[in-house]
Amino acid sequence: MPVTLEDVRDFALSLPRAYEAQVREATKFRVRQIVFAAVSPDETRLGFGFPREEREALVASEPDKFMLPRPSDMRYQWVAARMEALDVEELRELITDAWAMCVPRSVRAAYFERESGGEVTAPRQARRPD
Repeated sequence: MPVTLEDVRDFALSLPRAYEAQVREATKFRVRQIVFAAVSPDETRLGFGFPREEREALVASEPDKFMLPRPSDMRYQWVAARMEALDVEELRELITDAWAMCVPRSVRAAYFERESGGEVTAPRQARRPD
């Protein structure tokens, strides 16, 4: 079953320091002023933070699901996905990884420790030095 804006909202807003904003009809999720996820006005695409150096490999691995951002967003650490191709579990992973790129290390560490029941784990992007 494809994910919806409500699925994105429910999970994104459960993350520490995250809030929602409307910008030119798009729904964006932020930490401070940094956008970590955005849903297009027609609710068909999810944009999310993703390491710039890894995005071409992600898109090449599943071109029916992932796409490069529009040309004006190529300078950012950003990629997009077709919401109809995502399931809820994959959405949670993508949103968590994008959020982890935006929050302070201490917030990220506390969240992952709480979620793992005391074992500190983090997504692939969050493990690299900041």
